[in-house]
Amino acid sequence: MNLSVMDILFFLVFFLFVIGISMYKSRHEKSGEDFFLASRGLLWPFIGLSLIAANISTEQFVGMSGQSAGNVGMAVASYEWMAAITLIVIAFFFLPKFLRAGIYTMPEYLEYRYSPGARSLMALYTMIIYVGVTISAVLYSGALTLNTIFNMDFIFAVWLIGGIAALYTTWGGLKAVAWADLFQGSALILGGLLTLVLGLKAVGGIDAFATANADRLHMILPADHQVIPWTALVIGLWIPNFYYWGLNQYITQRTLAAKTLREGQMGVIFAAGLKLLIPFAIVIPGIISLQLYGGQMETSDAAYPLLIKNLIPQGIRGFIFASIAGAVISSLASMLNSASTIFTMDVYKKYFNKSAGPKTEVSVGRITTMVLVVIGCFIAPQLGNPRFQGIFNYIQEFQGFISPGILAAFIFGLFVKKAPRVVGVIALIASPVIYGFLYFAFSDIAFLNRMAITFIMILLIMGIITVLKPLVAPVVMPEREGFDGKPDTRIKAMGWTVVVLTILLYIIFW
Repeated sequence: MNLSVMDILFFLVFFLFVIGISMYKSRHEKSGEDFFLASRGLLWPFIGLSLIAANISTEQFVGMSGQSAGNVGMAVASYEWMAAITLIVIAFFFLPKFLRAGIYTMPEYLEYRYSPGARSLMALYTMIIYVGVTISAVLYSGALTLNTIFNMDFIFAVWLIGGIAALYTTWGGLKAVAWADLFQGSALILGGLLTLVLGLKAVGGIDAFATANADRLHMILPADHQVIPWTALVIGLWIPNFYYWGLNQYITQRTLAAKTLREGQMGVIFAAGLKLLIPFAIVIPGIISLQLYGGQMETSDAAYPLLIKNLIPQGIRGFIFASIAGAVISSLASMLNSASTIFTMDVYKKYFNKSAGPKTEVSVGRITTMVLVVIGCFIAPQLGNPRFQGIFNYIQEFQGFISPGILAAFIFGLFVKKAPRVVGVIALIASPVIYGFLYFAFSDIAFLNRMAITFIMILLIMGIITVLKPLVAPVVMPEREGFDGKPDTRIKAMGWTVVVLTILLYIIFW
């Protein structure tokens, strides 16, 4: 797809504006709290849009859309719609506890509840996943999209994406990321919905699309389906959802930076409402692409890029180019900021320099960001190996080694007050062992079901140990001085509205 001078000009102006605003607004970040948590002053619109911008990247535009064009169809939307309900639960049950504790990172919470060993293990797992999976996957899928749509050299695209994200993230930390996400998050939603409208027009409208793809527009798949069987909706899919939205540092970091509990909850509920729109911007366009260009697809991951390449007229391409690039850059920037936060606070300051001051914290965070970008740019080109069965599957499969154990440790620690401290470490060690055994010995089991089995087994182990050796008295968690944790009853009505809308969508696409 060729870009006109106006398209290129729009792209350049958009990113110069976004980078300029984000760097200007974050020019006074002096301490670790400023750099890593935006001075704990984020308001709900920034939190909501930043959550979406951090989440939606080309792993969705390429991977999720590819699965909808493959053998999953509309059912892949469960990642989005179940996430909406997950976010509501997190807003009312998880977030108040995390904000009250005043933590910087999710591993830090495990130290207060369990032990330093639990914190270190989670920090190690998280860094491995960020470097080896998520950062490199976002770079790969972003570069693949730019290469497919705009014929941009793949390696150049990898380094371009990494360079732009690193520029403002290194400068201003989370505040810079949040301001950039405000614009990039809006652009990616508008760009996706515009693609949906043009796609429906190309296939003859909604009725013609629904008739031609009736077999793909179902949320419930057979129990023997290899990707999302209906059994996974019972337990399996909730595990990556709760891990990702409630415990994954690069998502939770903007909620930890909320000015008050009310702002944090409002932001999370706003994001939950936006999640209901995402399948219409990503999943359905993937099915449209299969209908229009199925004969041109060498792999299902090419579905969305092919749709854009063939449908978007000149004059609008610059906007689509900016929205897609913005999506991947937002996600990458969030990952870089969060990974540098974990390394600085959970590794460097804890083990190498306990007396590190604010300037040192910021400097280490900036250096870590640059190092991670370089590593990710070298790993990304290797992810095109066909044995990974698509980039979306690659991300979900490998996170399955750690997410059941992390989720079990948090849930058990939050709700079982007398769980002994040792069970935190046991849960984190057991997760890759149990999941790894299932992965190699029972590879025919859908990975979401493997997650469910692993999660249940870990909970049973933790439960048995707690019965045999419970704590004499519950652990007393720290409380952040001066924190406004007063709940707002009106917010609950907003949360229930999102839940009801989600249920209605499942009924429509049953």
